[in-house]
Amino acid sequence: MRASAICCSLDPVALDALSRLGRKIHVLAGQTLVWEGDESILVGNVLAGMLKLSTVTGDGREQIVGIVYPSDFIGRPFGRDSHHSVTALTDASLCVFGRSAFDRFAHEHGEVEHALLARTLVELDRARHWMLLLGRKSACERVASLILEMSARLNAEQEIALPLSRQQMADVLGLTIETVSRSLTKLKHAGIISLPGTRRLTIDAPDKLKRIADG
Repeated sequence: MRASAICCSLDPVALDALSRLGRKIHVLAGQTLVWEGDESILVGNVLAGMLKLSTVTGDGREQIVGIVYPSDFIGRPFGRDSHHSVTALTDASLCVFGRSAFDRFAHEHGEVEHALLARTLVELDRARHWMLLLGRKSACERVASLILEMSARLNAEQEIALPLSRQQMADVLGLTIETVSRSLTKLKHAGIISLPGTRRLTIDAPDKLKRIADG
């Protein structure tokens, strides 16, 4: 966990100083930690569980704009307001810091600022990849891509405990719930995945799933 977190480059002394600034919290599935438009007073690393980043469209609908996995960083360092809400998809644990205290610490420890920059660039690459996925891929290719991403980010090679409902998958992929359900059924009938439960999925043919995701 620590190897991929923001604090991975800190020496023991600096790590101890940072740990004194933070605290571990637990949130329940459905609990919102940060609200869109509110002042960003917390930042932190996800230790376990998954969360969603969402925004509200002009007509009042929620749009999921990102999924947060273990070791990911939440919050907006060096910024005042949050541009999206952060809500737990599953029960989750986080190590959180007051934003002002964390900002001061990062200014004093260049390796943390460097880690934040590197993480931002990775997130930018993911966002660009997702734009390509939404703009160019078919519905089944989008669903296959999402399954593979969740498998990779959760280190679940075969069986995945799905944190997203069918409707949430549809929101993430820019599809309807009916289209997502049809795509999952198509992959199941092809012997590529199994669906032992509404929130469980088994990847039976990972190479075939990857070929579909690649288009």
